[in-house]
Amino acid sequence: MPLNKTRGNMFDFVTHTWNPIKGACFYNCLYCYMKKWGEGRLKPARFVESEMKVNLGENNFIFIGSSIDIFGYNIDHGWLADIFCKAIGYRNNYLLQTKNPKRYINYLVDLIPSKFVLSTTIETNYRFPEIMNNSPDPYSRSLAMNNIPKEYKKMVTIEPIMRFNLSELVAMVMSFDPEQINIGADTLKRGLPEPTAKEILQLIGVLEKYKRIKIKPNLNRILTQGAK
Repeated sequence: MPLNKTRGNMFDFVTHTWNPIKGACFYNCLYCYMKKWGEGRLKPARFVESEMKVNLGENNFIFIGSSIDIFGYNIDHGWLADIFCKAIGYRNNYLLQTKNPKRYINYLVDLIPSKFVLSTTIETNYRFPEIMNNSPDPYSRSLAMNNIPKEYKKMVTIEPIMRFNLSELVAMVMSFDPEQINIGADTLKRGLPEPTAKEILQLIGVLEKYKRIKIKPNLNRILTQGAK
């Protein structure tokens, strides 16, 4: 079984995705990209044994868990242990991304070596319960990322970007010293409370003084609207 090559709005440094856990995400965010297939079609989270037979190759940069947050509270510890044990047997780099970075700590040193990039999503400094549903609030994600040892590469994705307070969001993002900051918008256009193009450009202007910024293609929808 071959690896899935990346496409669409994926991070430009990621070459492949690998999803040994599939199904509905515990956090059930309103804007979840997987909901484009229809919420009724998403089965409960499950471990897919056949994915453990995939040859992960070498010299790849693989996003593990691109279709579901594999660090959700409902994901079995044994599933994650099996996944990481397999991954470290190949000469690749890996990306992990979660809204529950507190759970990273359970696997560091023993199962997640420092060649993994550990990322979190922080869409805004505010909490929008009707949009974020079961996900941890953004502030707690920032605090958890602060507890990750310095030898690990850290990244943050501000996507889908929502209305924010500039100083508070910058402070949250910069507090754990990410190597890269990605900024993107709502692909499904679910009517989220979005900032203006001017506000986004102001945010980028502040952050790019200190960190590498990557603008995801879907952010152009907001930026070009502001130019009209």
